[in-house]
Amino acid sequence: MQVQFNSDSSVMGTENVAARIEAKVRDKLARFEDRLTRLEVHVRDDNARKGGADDKACTIEARPRGGRAIGVTEHAATVDDAARLAAATLAQRLERHFGKSERHGHDPRPDKVI
Repeated sequence: MQVQFNSDSSVMGTENVAARIEAKVRDKLARFEDRLTRLEVHVRDDNARKGGADDKACTIEARPRGGRAIGVTEHAATVDDAARLAAATLAQRLERHFGKSERHGHDPRPDKVI
């Protein structure tokens, strides 16, 4: 599973922040690793220099194999907290997504035969 990290100019996009958030997200979503092709993590500061409560946001988009992208966005006071919340929410959504496809016993997008 490939992880792509993006940040805006108002969030420190250093290697340390990217590595720390990527490790948290990978840890939380490890059980889905064989079912996902890519994760895109976007962090931003909605208010930039102004500050404010819960102004940091993290959006995570997961790409399941053979399926449509699933994305979540969470807000918090710090980038790390926003990433933790987004990873937890995405884990719940992926659990529902993969649970439904297993219960129905078919591929989510079968190939058409003509």
